[in-house]
Amino acid sequence: MTDTASSTSTVPLVLVTGARGRLGTIIADSFLDAGYRVVGLDRSASDEGQPSIMAFDATDETSVRSAFERVVREKGVPSIVIHTVGMWAMSPFTETALSDWRKMMEVNLTSTFLVFREALRHLQQADHSVAGRLIGISSKQGSIRGMAQQAAYSASKAGVMRLVEALSAEVAGTGTTAHAIAPSMILFDDEEGEGVSARDIAAHCLHLASEAGASLNGATLQAFGM
Repeated sequence: MTDTASSTSTVPLVLVTGARGRLGTIIADSFLDAGYRVVGLDRSASDEGQPSIMAFDATDETSVRSAFERVVREKGVPSIVIHTVGMWAMSPFTETALSDWRKMMEVNLTSTFLVFREALRHLQQADHSVAGRLIGISSKQGSIRGMAQQAAYSASKAGVMRLVEALSAEVAGTGTTAHAIAPSMILFDDEEGEGVSARDIAAHCLHLASEAGASLNGATLQAFGM
């Protein structure tokens, strides 16, 4: 059902990709708890509970475009887009297949490009009262140093960081900002060890989306935990 109040609502709309994944779920719930309107995108749809989740393929240009058009039509223009879609794998460098390399780049880097490009196009076309926030997920391997047997992953996540830096420079002064969060091992509620809590990552997203975060642009938050 179309959200008829979306065009006049002063409550920002947050779009979370990978909203059915563990990190995406926690981020979406955190924004809902903070009073934001939230819509999700993932490989499969869900109308149960909140947020509603629409289906899309983050690596397919047509699918990303169609998903954004539906979100805008039914909910309004999302002013905050948090892209959590990603994958991890490792293999010795000489045993890394070209197909595996390409898949890693598509899922981690190309998807970030497609989602942010479509988000920015709609932000630029909208009569928008809330400045845009684009937040991607890099990694410790992408922001500090690549790791052995993780060449494809490290390169793809470094690409996310550089993409965000370039995008932030392009939108500087427009009110829209772009950032990356670079976690080490992400720890969920049932996990212990060295790393950063998924709830802390959600808290970083909330800060970047807040009024206090408006003065930041192009940052990579290195969330390595204790």
